[in-house]
Amino acid sequence: MASVVDAIAATLGAIVERDRDINAFTGVNHERALAQARRIETGAIAGPLAGVPFAVKNLFDVQGVTTLAGSKINRDLPPAARDATLITRLEAAGAVLVGTLNMDEYASGFTTENTHYGPTRNPHDRERVSGGSSGGSAAAVAAGTVPLTLGSDTNGSIRVPASYCGVWGLKPTYGRLSRAGTFPFVASLDHVGPIARDLDLLAAAYDAMQGFDPRDPACSDRAPQPVGGLRGIDGLRIARAAGFFEENCEPGIFAMVGEASARLGALPTVELPLAAAARAASIVITAVEGAQLHLPDVRTRPRDFEPLIIDRLRAGALVPAAWLVQAQRVRRRAWRETMRLFESVDVILAPATPVTAQRIGAHVFTVRGVEMPARPNTGMLTQPVSCLGLPAICAPVGKLEGLPVGMQIIAAPWREDLCFRVARAIEPYCLKPLAPRAA
Repeated sequence: MASVVDAIAATLGAIVERDRDINAFTGVNHERALAQARRIETGAIAGPLAGVPFAVKNLFDVQGVTTLAGSKINRDLPPAARDATLITRLEAAGAVLVGTLNMDEYASGFTTENTHYGPTRNPHDRERVSGGSSGGSAAAVAAGTVPLTLGSDTNGSIRVPASYCGVWGLKPTYGRLSRAGTFPFVASLDHVGPIARDLDLLAAAYDAMQGFDPRDPACSDRAPQPVGGLRGIDGLRIARAAGFFEENCEPGIFAMVGEASARLGALPTVELPLAAAARAASIVITAVEGAQLHLPDVRTRPRDFEPLIIDRLRAGALVPAAWLVQAQRVRRRAWRETMRLFESVDVILAPATPVTAQRIGAHVFTVRGVEMPARPNTGMLTQPVSCLGLPAICAPVGKLEGLPVGMQIIAAPWREDLCFRVARAIEPYCLKPLAPRAA
């Protein structure tokens, strides 16, 4: 049996060789990873994730490394003084940090076509996008270079790339996992969570990262809720989302999600209340908060921004205050009505993306005969869920014309346990990890 040090050394070598045509990694932490491996091998560190290599979206602070957040401007920042909370918790459980991952600049995008660091390619088809903004996080797992990564999800940035790359992803309840030590995008919508090759690892990582953190003002002090080992859906009221989720999804994808749902029995259909309005509210809130965060640099360094986002930041800075107030009112109303829905339903199943991964450089895609801009509409099925802060697992339920399809497993706030129970039931029918491609 290979030692932990040998296994981590092999992982580091595989990243260097296999990532050349994927471009998921922006940095590799050789010395730190080997030092952690030696501590595990000598028994100084033990835990449920002992020896598991992981990497993080490069908006997570890594001590001694500049937190790029996919940007050129952040190169001028000093190296991080300490690790993000979730990195500390995973390492305490024995995991080994091996590197940082590519993303859309400042998490504003759904494709990881980064002008500064190059596009991350989909391991299932290198001519396709990996999704975003956590595209590097999903692609690294799908390519088999690491089994576990961390990403962030403001409007779908864990679930979209997990769907496109055929891996498991969790967006927890807003406030469940600490965001301390991560570069922000939209504070009132930002979530962080894991992406993994299999459901066991997704659950183990989630369990290791739970817990209150005073460094994140949004982090809840609710007691941790372990999900590892949860099984059985007896007594659960499970439904399929129709309406908005069917109308804005290609028929083949909606049918595949329907087939996956049918494996759980004859499920009723429901409509997520005010889904379209919640999505619109999310767009306005994102535009305003994102623009205000970056406004000083928009004024003084506009040419240093990603060309794909600078116009959106300028536009967001001009949104009237009344629009933001109204968006928050819509958000609250949609939340109240959705909580009423969860009085009669425990879990809702829905497609994660309207289409499968589009080609790199594509500006439009077609949904049910309607052509629309690709980048802003890739997250149309995840945005309503993010707006309400609901927990959701993206399960890789199949392939359509050779490309992965993901299904959202959605529950009421703080009920990640229900998401995992349903995920367990569907797991045997989901995609298996790609075999690592030879260097």
